[in-house]
Amino acid sequence: MSTVNPVSTNTAASSQSLASTAGTGEEFNNFLKLLTAQVRNQDPLSPLDSTQFVEQLATFSSLEQQVRSNSSLDNIAGLIGDLHAMFASEWLGESVTVESSWVPYSGNDIEFAVNAPDDADSALLNIKDSNGEVIWTEALNLSDDLYKWDGRTLSGIPATAESLFEFGIDLYSGTNYMGTAAPRIVTKVTDVASENGSLRVGTSSGLTADMGQVQKLDD
Repeated sequence: MSTVNPVSTNTAASSQSLASTAGTGEEFNNFLKLLTAQVRNQDPLSPLDSTQFVEQLATFSSLEQQVRSNSSLDNIAGLIGDLHAMFASEWLGESVTVESSWVPYSGNDIEFAVNAPDDADSALLNIKDSNGEVIWTEALNLSDDLYKWDGRTLSGIPATAESLFEFGIDLYSGTNYMGTAAPRIVTKVTDVASENGSLRVGTSSGLTADMGQVQKLDD
């Protein structure tokens, strides 16, 4: 399970971008000075060839566009950083639900919700250990909003902390099996980060997820 690193400013990347922009801007200014000096000091009896002059103007225009592009990219990067910071401030410490079949057990109660279709009228929770053995089963009342598992097992021996368990919720409509759903684990957001171009959240339960998979818990 990957660890989500907190949102932070990429100092090395920012420094490199600034250095690139500064270097291009310096080249642009130097070229402009050389071109101006060349036009000012050209021999009136043998003026600068028009074709060469047009080529130099094209180079001048290209450098100008590059300077402007680098400046725009810096502005965009700054805006993205501001958006990440804004999302972090809005989500940090919030109670949320994250859908996951595999859930780490810390020794504390695991609280979860179930997204069941409207025509489902009964549900059965099955919890398996890492070896695929069912260690707990329990009927759930679908009229409840939240459920808890406190580490109890069929053997009577409490589940071992720092272990990973697989949760599956079998849904039924009457006697018809409708499928197995993953629970939505109730947890708190501990960090928000950008990973491979998308925002991800880390939680107190140890679960991580894309921002779009996280739902704030209704008060």
